[in-house]
Amino acid sequence: MAVRLGVGDRHLRRLFNQHLGASPIAVAQARRVHFARQLLDETHIRMADVALASGFGSLRRFNDTFRCLYSQPPSALRRRLGKAPRVSPHSAITLKLSYAPPYDWPAMISFLAARAIPGVETVEADCYCRTIELDGAAGTIEVEPAAGRTALAVTIRFPNVKALPAIVNRIRRVFDLGADIRRITAQLAQDPTLAPLVAARPGLRVPGAWDGFELAIRAVLGQQITVTAARRLAGKLTAEYGRAIEPDDHALPGLTTVFPRPERLAAADLSKLGMPRSRAATLSNLAAAGPGLFRNGQDVEAAVANLKALAGIGEWTAQYIAMRALRDPDAFPAADIGLLRAVAGPNGKRLSPAALLARAEAWRPWRAYAAQHLWTSDPKAPAPQEPT
Repeated sequence: MAVRLGVGDRHLRRLFNQHLGASPIAVAQARRVHFARQLLDETHIRMADVALASGFGSLRRFNDTFRCLYSQPPSALRRRLGKAPRVSPHSAITLKLSYAPPYDWPAMISFLAARAIPGVETVEADCYCRTIELDGAAGTIEVEPAAGRTALAVTIRFPNVKALPAIVNRIRRVFDLGADIRRITAQLAQDPTLAPLVAARPGLRVPGAWDGFELAIRAVLGQQITVTAARRLAGKLTAEYGRAIEPDDHALPGLTTVFPRPERLAAADLSKLGMPRSRAATLSNLAAAGPGLFRNGQDVEAAVANLKALAGIGEWTAQYIAMRALRDPDAFPAADIGLLRAVAGPNGKRLSPAALLARAEAWRPWRAYAAQHLWTSDPKAPAPQEPT
């Protein structure tokens, strides 16, 4: 954390004590306990599994920390709630993930539905489902609005309860649940071009990605072709090189495969999928670079520079990956055809990418949200495309 913020670790500890009255470790422990409290409130999993899922190494340490914060053991809370524990940790776990309203769920689910990879993702009505893989284990998630709540209802089927915090964090990133949406829209609404768009869709979010490597592969597949064609190509790639999930991996109807791992694609001849050899080579280079390009906490500018250093990845692709995988709120693919069309003048004359980039200075540090508004507002461009 200190490296990411550009400060020394001692100074970071002083800042925590000055502004929060607690050390970073104490804050981390409090977050673990609050997550445990949510598991106790909303699930029936065993107490030992609650401790593991919330990041505690032992049930005893979990009990001690919980008692310090709430002046009672966790078992007392569960008895008061009347929740009998279930023996199996492998059954579905449903949690509510809150967000600050407003939230434009129709725009989010429409965006994800247009890009859903067959076998990996499904969208039925208001529910998004997909396969997931962490540390070699596979499972599924389901996400839909929680009735009567400013929250999403998330159902997780995964064999390892220790992975729950990581899975929840990824879901929050995919659905942009941490966005300070009122602050973002208040600034963008000051721009005459964006004001009517923000008024029409005040809860518009920037969709994230479950996995940075997966998103990068999808972005390269989508270069200079339609989203429908890119989705079809991603389906072919996944069917050929992805891992088929077994019944004990908690499969849901329509979900049959997890997205291919980098090492599998690095060793494959991707040109046989029916794409230009140069693009297949770019995919192979991405796979060889591995997931290290997309690790959390790295400097975004350095990550974009590393992506652009790979043959076949230009500014557009790097910025698009930064938007969705690296969660940079200020990423902006200025050369995108849809963006250039959306800001064209009344006579249809488009700005140059350089002129659009200068125009977007007023939208900092929320240019990614400005781009999402512009894409959503353009009926001729329902999906971003890389220019030829």
